[in-house]
Amino acid sequence: MDRNPSPPCSDAEEEEGDAVGNTVYSKHWLFSVLTRLIEVIAPAEPDPAASPEGAPTELDEEMENDICKVWDMSMDEDVALFLQEFNAPDIFMGVFAKSKCPRLTEICVGILGNMACFQDICMSISKDENLGQVLLQRLCDSDSPTLLETSRLLLTCLSQPEVANVWVERIRENPSVYDCVCFIMSSSTNVELLVKVGEVVDKLFDLDEELMLNWIKNGTCRSVGPSVDDSPEELPDFKIVPCILEAAKQVRSDNPEGLDVYMHILQLLTTVDEGIQAIVQAPDGGKETWSLLYDLVCQELCQPDDPPIIVQEQKTVLASILSVLSAMFASQTEQEYTRMRKSKSCFFDYMPLIGSLIRILQYMEGCGKRAVDNSKESEQEETGRTDVNEEDFHLKILKDICCELLSNMLQELTKENTLEGLHQGHLNEETCSCAFQNLLPLYFASVESFLEVLREADQTLADNLEKRFPSLKVHT
Repeated sequence: MDRNPSPPCSDAEEEEGDAVGNTVYSKHWLFSVLTRLIEVIAPAEPDPAASPEGAPTELDEEMENDICKVWDMSMDEDVALFLQEFNAPDIFMGVFAKSKCPRLTEICVGILGNMACFQDICMSISKDENLGQVLLQRLCDSDSPTLLETSRLLLTCLSQPEVANVWVERIRENPSVYDCVCFIMSSSTNVELLVKVGEVVDKLFDLDEELMLNWIKNGTCRSVGPSVDDSPEELPDFKIVPCILEAAKQVRSDNPEGLDVYMHILQLLTTVDEGIQAIVQAPDGGKETWSLLYDLVCQELCQPDDPPIIVQEQKTVLASILSVLSAMFASQTEQEYTRMRKSKSCFFDYMPLIGSLIRILQYMEGCGKRAVDNSKESEQEETGRTDVNEEDFHLKILKDICCELLSNMLQELTKENTLEGLHQGHLNEETCSCAFQNLLPLYFASVESFLEVLREADQTLADNLEKRFPSLKVHT
């Protein structure tokens, strides 16, 4: 008997009913591969490639090719259902328990991940408590490909509303998940893995504030974590914010979507007081966080040589970054702020950031005019109007966050800061007019305060701005 036929059932002599569902895949072939998989993890005779414990450490080429074919085939719902009926998840449980072969573990987790894309199967996998615990243990694996497939599987399950709470509760009750995730974020250089793990954390925090609070407060005790030889070792006393920052630094150049994910995680942290305090009360007083975000805004995103439309592409990551900066800025007490402002070791320079905020507003004005023109051109197209409205909504969020931070910063400027901004070119009649146009009338007090300081630095510019904005002159 040919034990390894090609997955597509093209042989005319194949028995009727051998096809899996409406596919051309052979049930017989799938049975044979799964049967051989069982034999791999529980061999009748010793395998020369086996480790001292008896389980093989490497797959032979033929077996790897066949199990990889199953991996590809499992993206088909009929095949996934067939695998479930054949109790493939239980077979994979045996693999996880006995296999010493990282490649085999990776493939089996990957097959489960494909199967979990289908709702009924996902519910079955998720409700299996033993399988759920075993899968979470895979996060402590030392093999990056296995970690990647495990993260994909978890994200798939967390994205299904019917079972998301099951996984959230399971993760909340399993402290090792925190340690494993932090270990990956703080030490991995695999960008693809970091992005996927970030998506898992982002989803978890978005789904459950209690879990996020627990992770913010975590890191107060030593934990047992992964090691290359599977022997227990103590992990560092992880704190969530430094781990997020380390991962963000790894992905920032190679994966814009990954950077977006990690910035959104930081933004979610700032939605609770404990998260803001975790950022600003770090040993460095939040210097590392501020420096990274400041550098992204002032040196990388929405730069002067970019076309204005760039703000459309970067609107979500900009909104997250500015939201965190705004929360950090607002969290400082007057005493702390005064001390930092007067200190020569102050870790941020206001004017480049203010210049960047105004530039973002200028670019948004250009995008707004373009959106209006597009709306008029597609007035009869319902879909087109919906897209424009959605873009308007996201730009409005970015504008609101940008204006809030800009108003707070303008209100704290001194004459010296303002003179520096004029000298550097961040402040002039055009940029100040753009700022006033966007801040008035909501942030009138901030604009008025800044105008008083500006009058000391440049009387002519202040007079010109008063002429352009008569409402300011009335109140002065």
